[in-house]
Amino acid sequence: MPDHSPLIQSLRTAVAGAPDDVPLRLHLAELLIAGGQHDEAVAEAAVALQHAPGDARARELMVRAMGAPQTPQPPAESPAPPAGFNWKAAEDQVGDVVPPRFVETPQTPKAAEAPQTADGSGDPGDASAWEVEAPDGVRLADVGGMQDVKDRLEAAFLAPLRNPELRKLYGKSLRGGLLLYGPPGCGKTFIARAVAGELGANFLSISINDVLDMWMGNSERNMHEVFETARRQAPCVLFLDELDALGAKRSRTAHSGMRNTVNQLLTELDGIDADANEGVFVLAATNVPWDVDNALRRPGRLDRTILVLPPDAPAREAILRYHLRDRPVANIDLRKLAKATDGLSGADLAHLCEAAAERALLDSARTGTVRMIGMQDLTAAAAAVPPSSDPWFASARNVAMFANEGGMYDDLVTYLKKKRKL
Repeated sequence: MPDHSPLIQSLRTAVAGAPDDVPLRLHLAELLIAGGQHDEAVAEAAVALQHAPGDARARELMVRAMGAPQTPQPPAESPAPPAGFNWKAAEDQVGDVVPPRFVETPQTPKAAEAPQTADGSGDPGDASAWEVEAPDGVRLADVGGMQDVKDRLEAAFLAPLRNPELRKLYGKSLRGGLLLYGPPGCGKTFIARAVAGELGANFLSISINDVLDMWMGNSERNMHEVFETARRQAPCVLFLDELDALGAKRSRTAHSGMRNTVNQLLTELDGIDADANEGVFVLAATNVPWDVDNALRRPGRLDRTILVLPPDAPAREAILRYHLRDRPVANIDLRKLAKATDGLSGADLAHLCEAAAERALLDSARTGTVRMIGMQDLTAAAAAVPPSSDPWFASARNVAMFANEGGMYDDLVTYLKKKRKL
């Protein structure tokens, strides 16, 4: 099938638009093999294996592409991969590698995968319209490091809930919620899930996509039904993701339908009856708390605030260990790597591991000999991954300096001074 085939051209366009679609990429590789374009097929199969290392079809296409007779190609600087790549021998080679996978193997709590949100489908009045997750056993002990965040959660939220007698003695109210804020990719959603696990409560995650509707009045009704679902599923942690979108300042939404939605959110947080929200624990997260309507942070609503910063050294070790757990690695010094990645978020560390795996994979595809992911791959990837939180701190610095009314951002000011960013 020639390169100018409309089908191949269409598939190339589709793959460019959906680079993570492995079946689509493999279909393109199969057509390229049929058309005698084996080198291009090897490249597509290699990318597919990066996204799905255990995919049997991707391996089979790689073998076919590398083992088939090659069409004449112009001289290249690097040698062509050997024909008939032996995947069985490669698997045996990896399987024969003995520990240590890591230079040091301390017992470190596992880290979180990328957080997921409820997809919000169905009719607003139906409890099944939002996915309520049962307790899955994730606890704060599963959050690597971040001891300061855990201590703040314990003091502000968890200790009163665990000790009803003491709560009654001291007259401690359970009204109000908790707002997590900080740079993106630092695990705010996973912390919310861990809080649900500590309470043994159901978990319901909501974002603006689950609430916003094009028809007037439907967004407010959706907001009401979200809270009604949480009340029916109590005890339940209701997690409001991207609160700056769900509860934006009404002064900026005067001519927008979102103003009424914010009003409805305020009404639901207050509860019609004194015990309306009994057993519903409201947590919210935002990257830009300064864009959240001030009324949402009034006492009795989201009145407790915790700053979630980029992971500390123990947390970085845990996150790196998690993302390398199923990959072929050897002699990885996690402590040294954690020290070299100061300032990177959890999402940055996941990308770092992906980049190191890609480097080893492509090297193996070029040479025809599979090799382990080594420290050199990870350090090279770390040098190429800038901290994604830097732009956030640049904006937050101005807020901390000029808009810290009532000490609202004192924790942020302390951190910026410690890191000499203020």
